[in-house]
This record gives sequence, C-alpha cells and structure tokens, in this order.
Amino acid sequence: MPRIAPTASIEASPAAAQPGLKAVNGKLGSVPNLFRVLANAPAALDGYLGFSGALGAGTLDIKTREAIALTVAEANGCGYCLAAHSYIAAKMAKISADDIAKARTGHASDAKTDAALVFAKKIVEARGHVAESDLAAVRAAGFDNAAILEIVAHVALNTLTNYVNEVAATPVDFPAVKPSIAA
Repeated sequence: MPRIAPTASIEASPAAAQPGLKAVNGKLGSVPNLFRVLANAPAALDGYLGFSGALGAGTLDIKTREAIALTVAEANGCGYCLAAHSYIAAKMAKISADDIAKARTGHASDAKTDAALVFAKKIVEARGHVAESDLAAVRAAGFDNAAILEIVAHVALNTLTNYVNEVAATPVDFPAVKPSIAA
C-alpha cells in the first residue's frame, strides 16, 4: 500500500506537473508510478526531469548509466528502482542478464565500467567520503574529472529516486526484482 499515492492520471495531476508527465508519456509510451508519485510535488518532478535530462546528455553512455542505477538501487535496497532499471537495462540499454546481475553487486565484466561501479558503490557506502585511492582507481580506468563528477551526479539522482520510492512505498509497475540486501 503506497504511503504517498501516485496521481491517478496525467489529467488528475496538479496542472504544473502535467507538461512533465506528458513528456514522460511521449518518451516512454506510459507514465510509470515513480513519475506519478513525483507529480504530487510539481517542483520535485521538474527537478528530477531536468537533472535526468541534463545527465542523459552527458558523456556516460546508457549502459554505464543504467549499471550505476542498478548498483545504487541495490546498495540502497530499493526494489522499485531495481525493477525499473533491470527492465530498462535489458530492454533499452541491451545489457545482458549476467551484466545486470554483476551491476547489482557493483561490478561489471568490462574493466572500465567495473571501475565506475566500484566507485559509485563506494560513494553510496561512504556517503561521498571517498579516499584518494578511490579517485585514483577510477582515474586509472580512464575517467577524467568531468566523467567522475557525472558518476557522482548519477549516484545522487538515483539515490533521490531510491529515497522517493522507499518513503512513498511506490507500487512497482515493472517486473518485480527483490533487493538482495535489507534496506
């Protein structure tokens, strides 16, 4: 049972949220519950959409972005985001089931992506207080300062949605995936 219910429809959402929901619907062909929960606070929805859109135009490819989302969702124990990003990773980013499973543990079969995921998981676990050695490792894998900051931003964006979904108890509207750790 949701603690903050998704809005019933685009039309039943606050007027200020409707343009954002229409944009989501146009892009995805539906409006997942996360967006309808955020629509209760149009500023939160707009903030999320703006941040997400800006990062989508960054230097990290969709596979790396989705792998980070899976790493962060698992680290934060967010079942909604694990379900959503497992689906998106498989269907849109074309990530294999094996690499989706690895991403959930903070690893990847590709060495560069693995370094990004190890770093992302460290950011979550250390709440941003990473060591010089953590930065050195991600730099050694080929990430420059801009890409490192994008990894940090993706961790923050995904932590936002993890927290929204856990606070709201957002109903999962993707094939369910259970976190392997307790939140």
